Amino acid sequence: MAQNNFQAGKTASGTNIQHVKQQNAQSAQGSQAGAGQFGTEFASETNVQQVKQQNQQAEANKNQNS
Repeated sequence: MAQNNFQAGKTASGTNIQHVKQQNAQSAQGSQAGAGQFGTEFASETNVQQVKQQNQQAEANKNQNS
Protein backbone atom coordinates (compact mmCIF):
# COMPACT_ATOMS: atom_id res chain seq x y z
CA MET A 1 0.00 0.00 0.00
CA ALA A 2 1.22 3.51 -0.83
CA GLN A 3 2.53 5.56 2.03
CA ASN A 4 1.72 9.27 2.27
CA ASN A 5 4.73 11.32 3.39
CA PHE A 6 3.24 14.78 3.76
CA GLN A 7 5.49 17.57 4.99
CA ALA A 8 4.34 21.01 6.05
CA GLY A 9 4.88 23.62 3.36
CA LYS A 10 5.40 21.13 0.54
CA THR A 11 3.16 19.69 -2.16
CA ALA A 12 2.65 15.96 -2.61
CA SER A 13 5.48 15.95 -5.16
CA GLY A 14 7.84 17.69 -2.72
CA THR A 15 7.73 21.22 -4.12
CA ASN A 16 8.54 23.93 -1.58
CA ILE A 17 5.43 26.13 -1.68
CA GLN A 18 7.04 29.16 -0.02
CA HIS A 19 9.95 29.08 -2.47
CA VAL A 20 7.57 29.07 -5.46
CA LYS A 21 5.55 31.96 -4.01
CA GLN A 22 8.76 33.95 -3.52
CA GLN A 23 9.88 33.30 -7.09
CA ASN A 24 6.48 34.33 -8.44
CA ALA A 25 6.58 37.58 -6.47
CA GLN A 26 10.06 38.42 -7.77
CA SER A 27 9.02 37.59 -11.32
CA ALA A 28 5.97 39.86 -11.09
CA GLN A 29 8.09 42.74 -9.80
CA GLY A 30 10.62 42.27 -12.58
CA SER A 31 8.03 42.23 -15.35
CA GLN A 32 6.37 45.42 -14.09
CA ALA A 33 9.67 47.28 -13.94
CA GLY A 34 10.71 45.98 -17.33
CA ALA A 35 7.45 46.96 -19.00
CA GLY A 36 7.77 50.53 -17.78
CA GLN A 37 11.38 50.73 -18.88
CA PHE A 38 10.76 49.51 -22.42
CA GLY A 39 7.43 51.30 -22.77
CA THR A 40 8.98 54.71 -22.21
CA GLU A 41 12.10 53.91 -24.21
CA PHE A 42 10.26 52.96 -27.38
CA ALA A 43 7.61 55.63 -26.98
CA SER A 44 10.24 58.36 -26.92
CA GLU A 45 11.84 57.07 -30.13
CA THR A 46 8.62 56.73 -32.14
CA ASN A 47 7.62 59.51 -34.52
CA VAL A 48 3.82 59.21 -34.50
CA GLN A 49 3.28 61.40 -37.55
CA GLN A 50 5.77 59.40 -39.58
CA VAL A 51 4.09 56.13 -38.61
CA LYS A 52 0.65 57.49 -39.56
CA GLN A 53 2.02 58.69 -42.89
CA GLN A 54 3.60 55.31 -43.60
CA ASN A 55 0.34 53.56 -42.71
CA GLN A 56 -1.61 55.81 -45.08
CA GLN A 57 0.92 55.17 -47.86
CA ALA A 58 0.75 51.41 -47.31
CA GLU A 59 -3.05 51.50 -47.35
CA ALA A 60 -3.02 53.52 -50.58
CA ASN A 61 -0.59 51.06 -52.19
CA LYS A 62 -2.72 48.14 -51.07
CA ASN A 63 -5.88 49.67 -52.55
CA GLN A 64 -4.05 50.51 -55.77
CA ASN A 65 -2.80 46.95 -56.20
CA SER A 66 -6.09 45.21 -55.50
